[in-house]
Amino acid sequence: MLVDFNTLPEESRVWIYQANRSFTALELSEIKAKLDIFIENWTAHGSDLLSGYTIEYKRFIVIALNQNLNTATGCSIDASVHFIQQLEKDYNVDLMDKMNVSYKQGEFIAHKSLLDFKKMAKDKAVSRKTIVFNNLVTNIAEFKENWEVPVSESWHSRFVK
Repeated sequence: MLVDFNTLPEESRVWIYQANRSFTALELSEIKAKLDIFIENWTAHGSDLLSGYTIEYKRFIVIALNQNLNTATGCSIDASVHFIQQLEKDYNVDLMDKMNVSYKQGEFIAHKSLLDFKKMAKDKAVSRKTIVFNNLVTNIAEFKENWEVPVSESWHSRFVK
């Protein structure tokens, strides 16, 4: 069952899918329509999953699930992964590769491979103050507080001296 992302409880589980590029306005419109349909019909063993989503910076798809009502099962998680994989095919975009880093350069969102990010850190092209996106957060509370953080406060800190 689709609900507004902002109405979900803080402990709702989140999955963050980071695109390797920004979506166009047309793509965003289409993706939102597809997300509406997917989430409205998303179930676990026939039970509705109370879920919502947000798309941030035209590049991050964040799906949240209120697990107080029903929890995601292996099958329902598989369904969401298949949905995201279909978006990857439909829009020729990478959403599942966890070996990439997105970070802020002013108002611009940059996207690099982990290897390139490590090299940039070594070359001092990014610093401990650089804002990165910690896509390992697990719930809405963490998403609000610890998703956009300085490198020094994230798992990325091991790369920056």
